[in-house]
Amino acid sequence: MSLGTQNDGQGGGVRGQVGEVVAVAERIRGAIGTVIEGKPDVLRLTLTVLLAEGHLLIEDVPGVGKTMLAKALGRAVDCSVQRVQFTPDLLPSDITGVSVYHQDRHEFEFNPGPVFANIVLGDEINRASPKTQSALLECMEERQVSADGQTRPLERPFMVVATQNPGDMEGTYALPEAQRDRFMARVSVGYPAPQDELDMIDSHSAGSPLEALTPVADAAQLRDIADRVCEVHVAPGMRRYVVDLVNATRTAPELDLGASPRATLHLVRAARAHAALDGRHYVVPDDVQALAVPVLAHRLLPGPEARMERLTPEQIVSRIVARLPVPGPQ
Repeated sequence: MSLGTQNDGQGGGVRGQVGEVVAVAERIRGAIGTVIEGKPDVLRLTLTVLLAEGHLLIEDVPGVGKTMLAKALGRAVDCSVQRVQFTPDLLPSDITGVSVYHQDRHEFEFNPGPVFANIVLGDEINRASPKTQSALLECMEERQVSADGQTRPLERPFMVVATQNPGDMEGTYALPEAQRDRFMARVSVGYPAPQDELDMIDSHSAGSPLEALTPVADAAQLRDIADRVCEVHVAPGMRRYVVDLVNATRTAPELDLGASPRATLHLVRAARAHAALDGRHYVVPDDVQALAVPVLAHRLLPGPEARMERLTPEQIVSRIVARLPVPGPQ
């Protein structure tokens, strides 16, 4: 019996629920795929974060389709979508909202900011000051906004899809550790293959394919499949494997800062979604290993020796995964 396939008390019911998750996810994947060509791994990770109700950080050089991916996701789902263009002069109230005094009524009225949406597209998030970036901290973790002495909840689904240019480019501010830790995963789009770039010329010659994209799911369906993903079984051995993996980043000599307990929860939630996308109602080691780099690497801080050896966080996580024993069947 393979790991995680033991009877979890739900059996066929959970398998049926996973089938519905796959059906909705495939529709969303197909819609986004009409805009973003030749990037199946990027689309897979984007869907994984969406189903796990996490937040996605898209980091790459300008012009490779970061914003296009975020906008395609927003158009593929029939729910409220808001875009925020992060600039150095952007204020926190421009994101969360502001209270305006009406003289005729002698009262303040709160005008919600763009964060009050199901999907928030934060374009070039690291071009705003750290003070403005911090306006998203409470929203991303607690799904609420505190302003003017009141706490206002954010509706499910709530997902922040942020793009950023590499930190060594002009006019950028490094994302604080607390901000990076709130993103479930980080993905790089990368340059397209030559054939995909040729196809892109044809598909964009008559206009942007984004304009022809129509919604294939709605907010209620996203809430439903997210609840179903939570039912995917994680065996005790798999839970221990995730904890051991995250703890290994905290003791690795190459790292000055390891992954947080929040990273543990994110990795489990993402592994559940990854398994559901494969049509499984249980998590296996392959799910965790496939997600270890995108979920953990952006949270880590390499030490001086690692920087001297030019080791990236991604390489360090891959080494940890390679040397960590994989749990056997249960």
